[in-house]
Amino acid sequence: MDNENGFHVYKLDESVSQKPEENKKRAVTSKEIFDWVDTVIVALIAVVIVFSFFFRIATISGPSMQTTLYGGEKIIISNLFYEPKFGDIVVISRNTYNSVNEDSLDNEPIIKRVIATSGQFVDIDFESGKVFVGDSLSNMVELDEPYTKTPTNREFDVKFPVYVEEGHIFVLGDNRNYSLDSRSKTIGNEGLVDKRYILGKAVYRIWPFDVIGGL
Repeated sequence: MDNENGFHVYKLDESVSQKPEENKKRAVTSKEIFDWVDTVIVALIAVVIVFSFFFRIATISGPSMQTTLYGGEKIIISNLFYEPKFGDIVVISRNTYNSVNEDSLDNEPIIKRVIATSGQFVDIDFESGKVFVGDSLSNMVELDEPYTKTPTNREFDVKFPVYVEEGHIFVLGDNRNYSLDSRSKTIGNEGLVDKRYILGKAVYRIWPFDVIGGL
């Protein structure tokens, strides 16, 4: 097209003139998507590593920890720099090294509460259902146990008082009359659990959603 001065004017196609800018935008968008995907993948790998080495998810089975925990609930357990202490809820591996039986049921992990640790004595008055712990037989103190569903009236085959040997713990379920624990010789070494077979401490309940929270 000629203008009034005789010069030929070329009218550029606007759609063609915008292509480099659009291509640049597309390139930026693609890079952002790839960066986002890469970040998500790295985060997922990190989560898998963390849960594999430091945390595990466990599902509660049975009534032995009621009313603290119920069957079907899911919890997170951790063994990161863990040293058991009174009141902790722990998941314990049962196998030929810490159980006198070898059938499939006895190989399943159990979850209990730590009542005493190495160097302590434990005594139970099964008539009153009271539990006593102390550093010596002359210094036994009755435990305040608001977490129990029932008093400790049920007796198995472990004779009390019991001394907790080095490297071991003494555990009981919160639902005392419906729990197989350190009152029975079938648990650990004559009722005492070797600390090496603690899979972890229960730290958080993640299911069901209406009871999510720390333990």
